[in-house]
Amino acid sequence: MSKPTPEEKAAMALETRLMLAGRNSEETFGFVNIPPYRGSTVTYPDAKSCLSGKNRYSYGRRGNPTSEALETLWSELEGAAGTVICPSGASACATALLGVLKAGDHLLVTDSVYLPTRTFANNVLARYGVEATYYDPMVGAGIEALIRPNTRAIMMEAPGSLTFEVQDVPAIVGVAKKHGITTLIDNTYATGVLFRPLDLGVDVSINAATKYPGGHSDVLIGLVAANAATFPAIKKTHGDMGVYLGPDDVFLTLRGLRTMPLRLKEQGAAALRVAKHLAAHPKVKRVLHPALPSCPGHDVFMRDFKGPSGLFSFILDAMDDASVIRFLDALKLFGMGYSWGGYESLAIPFDATTFRTATKYAPEGRGIRLNIGLEAVADLIADLDGALGKV
Repeated sequence: MSKPTPEEKAAMALETRLMLAGRNSEETFGFVNIPPYRGSTVTYPDAKSCLSGKNRYSYGRRGNPTSEALETLWSELEGAAGTVICPSGASACATALLGVLKAGDHLLVTDSVYLPTRTFANNVLARYGVEATYYDPMVGAGIEALIRPNTRAIMMEAPGSLTFEVQDVPAIVGVAKKHGITTLIDNTYATGVLFRPLDLGVDVSINAATKYPGGHSDVLIGLVAANAATFPAIKKTHGDMGVYLGPDDVFLTLRGLRTMPLRLKEQGAAALRVAKHLAAHPKVKRVLHPALPSCPGHDVFMRDFKGPSGLFSFILDAMDDASVIRFLDALKLFGMGYSWGGYESLAIPFDATTFRTATKYAPEGRGIRLNIGLEAVADLIADLDGALGKV
């Protein structure tokens, strides 16, 4: 069996390239999957290579064949110069920000950002002399008014992981480039399958790979992919901090990635069906799904994204805790858990009014976020209808 040339691979569909990337059967004695390489010490073949430090692998924490396979695959998916692996999505966000910021810098962060990222900016970055200012996710090119002489980075997220506003990423990137500012984005919702931010000029793309890449709710992992200009700083920070993830979790993520495009397609289609059903339900005030025209930034989503994934929110037409409790406790197929992207459907309550600072969030109802898994859509809709009947 001959191998496709780089030119032939480049012409192939993304799904095909995901099957090929990060695999080398010659190094694995013909086995399809690279095994988990467990080890700390790496021995050098001779004194000269040991003294020079020139070896493919130097120490377990600095990488092994298993981690290299995942880094190669993810860089291919994101169109990145390189990728580093972190022990969680929150760690990936922290590593990326530390890689591009220093004391005295100013950071702009979308008001719809993943809550642990906000916590890291407020509690850790602030302690080391980095000031964060939060901005309206719908600001677009208007973000220029918030830029200061010491603004060094802009942290985006599209869509927001609770409230689902879709930012105009190209507009923000255009302003950032004019001022020499590094741009980062949390791309966990879409992964590189549905949205490739680096193609639009973003410098760093971050993914809580616990979600769709892992796909089975059994791994914690984060991935940071960056362009050629920014990757060296990310890689150095990652290495200097001793960030490492064990090979078994890396192996599970590699396995999950082979089926991720299929799961994304199925879960995205199912979630849109559920969202449209809920939008017509009398107990639902509104649905926050980027593929629906009522969602802020819907036009940008349709322009820049290849499709939706399986995550969205809706606003329950109720303001009291008792109604939320009755709804959640009546669900039979939806678990209650603070994650998403797995094969199982989940529901959690949320209240963004408690932490939004740049924008006033007034939903006029109680927020529920849903992760739509791989169950039959008809069964999920019946379960939601039954629970809504208790409100």
